[in-house]
Amino acid sequence: MTDRLRAVRRALAEAAADAVPESLAAALTSEFALSDIEIYVVDYRLAALLPLLGGESVTHPGDAPWRCFDHQSAVFDDGVLHLPVTARGERIGVLRAGPVPDEPATRGDLAEVATLLAHELQSAAAGTDRYRTAARTKRLTLAAEMQWELLPGRSRVRPSFSLAGQLEPSYAVRGDSFDWAERDGRLFLTVLNGMGEGVQAALLTALATYALRNARRSGIALADQAALADQAVFAQHRGAEHVSALLLELDLATGEVLAVDAGSPRLLLLRDRAVVEQKLTAQFPLGMFEDTDYRAQGFSLRPGDRLVIVSDGVHDAVAGSGRYGEAALARFVRRTGALAPLQAVRSLLGDLRTFVGETDLDDDAVAVCLDWAGPLA
Repeated sequence: MTDRLRAVRRALAEAAADAVPESLAAALTSEFALSDIEIYVVDYRLAALLPLLGGESVTHPGDAPWRCFDHQSAVFDDGVLHLPVTARGERIGVLRAGPVPDEPATRGDLAEVATLLAHELQSAAAGTDRYRTAARTKRLTLAAEMQWELLPGRSRVRPSFSLAGQLEPSYAVRGDSFDWAERDGRLFLTVLNGMGEGVQAALLTALATYALRNARRSGIALADQAALADQAVFAQHRGAEHVSALLLELDLATGEVLAVDAGSPRLLLLRDRAVVEQKLTAQFPLGMFEDTDYRAQGFSLRPGDRLVIVSDGVHDAVAGSGRYGEAALARFVRRTGALAPLQAVRSLLGDLRTFVGETDLDDDAVAVCLDWAGPLA
C-alpha cells in the first residue's frame, strides 16, 4: 500500500460517522491534489445518484456516473474519473474525482480508495442517519422505512453467485420483502409477502423474517425453519393473518437447491435463453394453521442459470390496457438475461412502472434475481 493510500485510509478510519465524505475529500485534496470531488449515493428507487458533498443529482442514464454505476467499472471522462463505490457486490454509489492524470498507478490507488469508502460508509451508517437520508428523493412512508431497514442489502456478488433484489413502490412499500445470508458454503434466500396494508403488513413481514432468521441461525433444516416461523406467526395472530413465503437453500458446491413453497411468489428459471416456471408443490402460508407440516423439495441449477422470483404484485399488476401477465414477465426475463442481477430487477420494475403509467400499483411488487456461476472452489 502506498503512503498516500495509507493517509487516506487513516483519514477514513478516524472520521466521525457523519463526516466521512468531508474527511475523504480533504484527504484526496491533500494526497492526490484533486479539486473536483463528489460522492454519489443511489436512491431507494435506483433512479437517481444523489450527492453527499453538495453537487447536482444525476438522473440521466447516459451520464458518466450512471455508466460507472451500471457497468461497475471506471469511467474516465475529460480528466475526471468515476469509480464504483461497492462492497461485496452491494452497490452504494459512485466516487467522482478529478483532475486525474492518465497514469495507471494513480487510477489504481483511487479505485482502492473507492472500495475503502464503500466499506467505511457501510460501517458508518450504523451511527448516523446522514446517508440514509441523503439516499431518498422524498419521504418514505413508515411501513417503507420498516421494510428497507429489514433488508440484508440490495445486491451481493461472490465468486459462485450474483444476487439482487428490489422493492416497488420503493417509497411506500408495505408487506413485500426478501432476506438472504451465506453460511458454510450455502446461500439461504427468502422472499416474503405479509398480508394486509401499511404498517400492519410491515409488522407481519418483520415478525416472519425475524422468526426465520432465528430458526436459520439455530442450524436446523429448511422445512423446520418454515415450521418454527409458522408457529411464531400463528401464536401472534391465531390464523387471522399470514405470510406467503418462498424459502430457498442453495448448495454452492453442487448447485442443488432445497425449496419450501409456503404460498410463495412466482419462481422463474432462465436457462439457455428459455424461460420456464420452476414448479413447486404449494404448501400453506406461514401462520395460517397451527402445526403445519412443511416439506422441502429439490431441484438442480446448472452453471449460467438464473432464477427470478417475483411477487403477485408484478404479474397481477393491472393498467388500462389490461393485466401485465405471465407472458410479458417471461419475455422481459428473457430480454434482460445479459444484464447483471441488479440491473435486471431495476429494469423489470421500471417496465412495470411504465406499464401502469400514472396509476399506483394495487399491490407491492418485489423482484429478486439470482445467478449461479458454478461450483464454489
